[in-house]
Amino acid sequence: MIKNHLAIVISLLLCNLLNGCSTLEEKPEAIVTIVPAPVTNDYPTRDRVEYVLNCVAQHGGLTYVTQYACGCKIDKIAEKMTFAEFEAAKTFTYLSKGQTGDAGAAFRDPAQSKDLRKRIKEAEASAEKSCFVK
Repeated sequence: MIKNHLAIVISLLLCNLLNGCSTLEEKPEAIVTIVPAPVTNDYPTRDRVEYVLNCVAQHGGLTYVTQYACGCKIDKIAEKMTFAEFEAAKTFTYLSKGQTGDAGAAFRDPAQSKDLRKRIKEAEASAEKSCFVK
């Protein structure tokens, strides 16, 4: 008799397992959304190298220290500005230098120009401090 009861219990358990019956509530699958990381390395290599070489030239020539510090500096700037912003800021800065009156007003006076020139100046100053550029 015990064998019969044991056989019945085992067969009921097997039926429940095979039929997918369970006392546990099914949980829906989690939906994973992949959010792209912000781009901090959108500066082309050529432009990074050009920046480092100009920086090195301005700070006494090529040494390990100036190369490292100037490489660090462009990395810090890249954290604060996209390449498009950096490029526009450098363009506005270049075109507004030495231009007086109406000739330079188109590059010097627009709000976008003022904002970008201010941002690049702040980014470069912050980078110089954190990268120990002398």
